[in-house]
Amino acid sequence: MAEITDAQIEEMAVNLWNWALTIGGGWHVNEERKIKLHYVACKLLSMCEASFASEQGIQRLIMMNIRIGREWLDVGNFLIADECFQAAVASLEQLYIKLIQRSSPEADLIMEKITVERDHFRVLSYQAESAVAQGDFQRASMCVLQCKDMLMRLPQMTSSLHHLCYNFGVGTQKNNKYEESSFWLSQSYDIGKMDKKSTRPEMLAKVLRLLATNYLDWDNTKYYDKALNAVNLANKEHLNSTGLFLKMKILLKGETSNEELLEAVMEILHLDMPLDFCLNIAKLLMDHERESVGFHFLTIIHERFKSSENTGKVLLLYIDMLLQRKEELLAKEKIEEIILAHQTGRQLTAELMNWLHNILWRKATSSFEVQNYADALQWYYYSLRFYSPDEMDLDFAKLQRNMACCYLNLQQLDKAKEAVAEAERHDPRNVFTQFYIFKIAVIEGNSERALQAIITLENVLTDEESEDNDLVAERGSPTMLLSLAAQFALENGQQIVAEKALEYLAQHSEDQEQVLTAIKCLLRVVLPKIAEMPESEDKKKEMDRLLTCLNRAFVKLSQPFGEEDLSLESRVNEAQWFRKIAWNLAVQCDKDPVIMREFFILSYKMSQFCPSDQVILIARKTCLLMAAAVDLEQGRKASTAFEQTMFLSRALEEIQTCNDIQNFLKQTGTFSNDSCEKLLLLYEFEVRAKLNDPLLESFLESVWELPHLETKTFETIAIIAMEKPAHYPFIALKALKKALLLYKKEESIDVSQYSKCMHNLINLSVPDGASNVELCPLEEVWGYFEDALSHISHTKDYPEMEILWLMVKSWNTGILMFSRSKYVSTEKWCGLALRFLDHLTSFKESYETQMNMLYSQLVEALSNNKGPVFHEHGYWSKSD
Repeated sequence: MAEITDAQIEEMAVNLWNWALTIGGGWHVNEERKIKLHYVACKLLSMCEASFASEQGIQRLIMMNIRIGREWLDVGNFLIADECFQAAVASLEQLYIKLIQRSSPEADLIMEKITVERDHFRVLSYQAESAVAQGDFQRASMCVLQCKDMLMRLPQMTSSLHHLCYNFGVGTQKNNKYEESSFWLSQSYDIGKMDKKSTRPEMLAKVLRLLATNYLDWDNTKYYDKALNAVNLANKEHLNSTGLFLKMKILLKGETSNEELLEAVMEILHLDMPLDFCLNIAKLLMDHERESVGFHFLTIIHERFKSSENTGKVLLLYIDMLLQRKEELLAKEKIEEIILAHQTGRQLTAELMNWLHNILWRKATSSFEVQNYADALQWYYYSLRFYSPDEMDLDFAKLQRNMACCYLNLQQLDKAKEAVAEAERHDPRNVFTQFYIFKIAVIEGNSERALQAIITLENVLTDEESEDNDLVAERGSPTMLLSLAAQFALENGQQIVAEKALEYLAQHSEDQEQVLTAIKCLLRVVLPKIAEMPESEDKKKEMDRLLTCLNRAFVKLSQPFGEEDLSLESRVNEAQWFRKIAWNLAVQCDKDPVIMREFFILSYKMSQFCPSDQVILIARKTCLLMAAAVDLEQGRKASTAFEQTMFLSRALEEIQTCNDIQNFLKQTGTFSNDSCEKLLLLYEFEVRAKLNDPLLESFLESVWELPHLETKTFETIAIIAMEKPAHYPFIALKALKKALLLYKKEESIDVSQYSKCMHNLINLSVPDGASNVELCPLEEVWGYFEDALSHISHTKDYPEMEILWLMVKSWNTGILMFSRSKYVSTEKWCGLALRFLDHLTSFKESYETQMNMLYSQLVEALSNNKGPVFHEHGYWSKSD
């Protein structure tokens, strides 16, 4: 910048300023950015010494700073606005000095000084605005008082300063800064009086009324006199109804005697104020418990306006006041007068008729609330007399419902039925109409009618929210009717109806606690009934219904809760209760595994809201284990590959979660030998096997190393490994070998189980009809036969059918070897068959002759190399 001349900087600043003024077209620049451009231009210009050398340059800087400061003020950047205003003041002072120093004609000098002062006035008013916005009352008041001192020389600025102070007073009053507001409004009035030509009396009165209101809001006891003086002054400036009403409010705030109040209201009468205003004054007096004055004033109004077209309005207010004063007999006389006029053609307007109905209904409601139902009916009957057959509307239906409610409380059932019938005729889709139909049906023991009313009530609630405000039920809570209906049905022994009401209440209520309470009540009602029901389609439907309700309870428990909803402790207690209920229902569904699983899963979900202590963890594990068992069974029975994959995958997730819980419990050392672990292992293996899981082998690596597995577990693994769609013969072989090894380690071998295991192992190693023996080397298979023969030799309990099977299996293996021209092996295996023959008892006689003959033929065939001939007839089976 040091290398740029002042002239160049000035040119840049002016160009930037002008460009910001005219910017548009394709440039997307908002107002704040334009202000910033002006601000930069002004800063650039202030860097030039030439800008301060001439009056024209200073005036330009003053104009720019005032404009930019105003713009910053409008966008709320008060600090930069103050900076600009301060710069403008400094420039004004420099300009003023220059004006004084140069020689000019007196008239010109005075005009130029006035221009400077006017600019200074503007800057001070802007600084006051900025200070008020920043809450700096002291600085704002100093600026305004400076402006006020300048008004003698700038009278044309009086109106603007008057309105500025008024706006400050309004704003500070809204922010409850009453002391500041009083100062600003007082200044506004004082300044406005200085130029009554530009400030109308209406405006001065408006300022004074606001000042009086401010004193009332500030402290109506301490500043009572000031408020009264302000409003009196306002009424002197310009008398209108607002000022008179405010004066009456102020008088009622003080310890004004009834005589003084009466003088004030008589003054209003002398001013010939309109009827509505007089009625408002009467209401105001009544509201402030000055009934004697108010009622006297109302009586005078009644007489004065009796012959006018507004007489009905006066009469209604008169009736309303009479009822508030408990003068019911006189009120009834006036009502009878209105009824007589109504019947003779002098009817009230629609607006006044609504007012009359409101008065009558309000009185009826107050009687109803103190359980004076007969009196309430009288007031409702007055309302009913104003209806003609062609004027029936929804309010008429509401009136009939309210009367029905009174009749029911008076146990006048027939009259209640008539009233409800009228209500149903004119407003059948109303929730309260259906509620009263329901109540009457329950009282009469008509379950079918009551149930239909509940269903209709639910339909109405579903279609649209009721906006009725009848005598009963909480406002804004139509579902409360369902709660009342359920309670009423239970109290009157209508259990089926109560169940339906509770079900709908849980379905439609938005209140978390109400939904949970409804579901608990429903379960308590239904559970004993279900426990006694035989297995049937009806019982299944009931279980489905309870499942839906429990799911809804879970959803409500899952919702975020605040201060007005369930506390954490309450949530835990509710979850514990529902968890146990879901568990018990699952146990009852042993004949329906699918729905049993749903209840167990729900019990598991509910338990997640409970602290994870040992009891809850065991419950969660059991729920998941049962659910996995059902899903696994569903997977076994699935008719399509997609369904099977879906069920098995779901089972795998449940098993893995169950394993996590099991591992956590094992850390306590209490459940190290839990049989559940073996079951989980078998479930997981079956799922992975049927899913053809590539991680099956790695899963089994850890299984083989487990020290506590029993023979039964390994045998089950072998069965699962070969169960369709799985086919893992090598895994089955390994499992059977481990089982056989465990049998051998037992001190007392279970011969029956051992023989079955040996049978399965040999059959898997050398399947019947096999064309090869690649699955397992024959030497290894021979060892199994030898092992079996050894056990047979040392025990008498080895099953004879298994011995026979081993004999046939070894013989057929020998024949297989013969077909492959392995003659030595042939003789070896057939000889082994004869050794098994020696241990037969009951079957020995049947097989011995035939076996020896076949063996002789075999030896002869081996000698004569007649393999093919012998091979055709040499295989045996047990049926042979």
